[in-house]
Parts: sequence; C-alpha cells; structure tokens
Amino acid sequence: MTAEMVAPAWMHSQISAEQYDSWSEEQCAGIEIVDGMVVVTPSASKRHNRLARLLANALDAAAGPDWNADTDFDVRLQDVPLTNRRPDVTVYRAETIDLTPTRPEHVLLVVEVVSPGSETTDRIVKVDQYAKAGIPFYWRIEQSATGVPIVYTYVLDPANRAYRDGEVFTGTVKATAPFPVTVDLGSL
Repeated sequence: MTAEMVAPAWMHSQISAEQYDSWSEEQCAGIEIVDGMVVVTPSASKRHNRLARLLANALDAAAGPDWNADTDFDVRLQDVPLTNRRPDVTVYRAETIDLTPTRPEHVLLVVEVVSPGSETTDRIVKVDQYAKAGIPFYWRIEQSATGVPIVYTYVLDPANRAYRDGEVFTGTVKATAPFPVTVDLGSL
C-alpha cells in the first residue's frame, strides 16, 4: 500500500492560500492548514458538537447586532505559509459575515472544546497561534468526567501578543465586555 492509496497527493505537499481557496466546502471540512500542511482532525463526539452549538447559540443571542457567533468555519491566521484554523466557536464582527476568508481582525473570541486527540493542540499550539494572530479572547473548554464543563478563559496582552490567564468557570460561563453572557453548561 502506497502513501497515495492512504491519502491523496495534496496532503503530502505544502498548500497555498490560492489552492485552498479553490477547494469546495466539502474538501475543506474536517481539515485545518498549519504552515501550509493539511492537518486532518478527528470527528468530534456528539457531546462535543452539542456543547459547541449551545455555546455558539448563547453567545450569538447575547452578542447583539454587532457580533455573530458560529461554529465550523475557517479563520485565516496567516497567508504565507497558509494557516487556517477551524475553532469550535468563533465570535466575529457581524458586518464581516460575507467576507471570505475570516481574518483575525474580524474575530473577538475563539473557543476550542478539548476532545481526546486534541489536548495538546488546544492547550498549547492553538493558544499561541491565536495570540500571535491578535485575537483578543480565547476560551478552552475541558469536558470533565463529571459532565460539568470547565471553561478556561484567556485575554490577549497586545504588547507581547501572548494570552494571560483569565477566570476559570465550571458549569456557568460569564463573559464581560463587549457583551455580558451567562451560559449554564451544567445541563449538558
């Protein structure tokens, strides 16, 4: 069995922004591009998807007309080498809804729900990438054994493009400026 039989050739070479932009939505689903290389992400569990959807819906309702919250779309962190991430939840400026790709300057908050297989990426790699891209807020949600999620919040220090620790929540998420939100995650 050759590598080509396991994965197509485009997964073994660096992808440019132009190439990626020419692919269909189906081709882009379930992958991220990091430093020009395709990274296939494992399918998320139903609990993971439900948590992301409930959080996106609550953030969207609380955000008002200036912000949208959605799941499952790319945020273009850099063009060369291409780095596209697909956060579990993204809060972005409403007026940029039709702009493609979504850029860090359009984004207020990214949320990653940690799943088996994504621990290191969500806890270390993405935090650094989102901070260097200038995204003001990052939340990491850990799914605990008790079923009550633990939410770690981070706030960007623009002077050094690194996040500083924010508050930690269990069961209930509260956000501050630019919009207040309370989400009861304990009932998942």
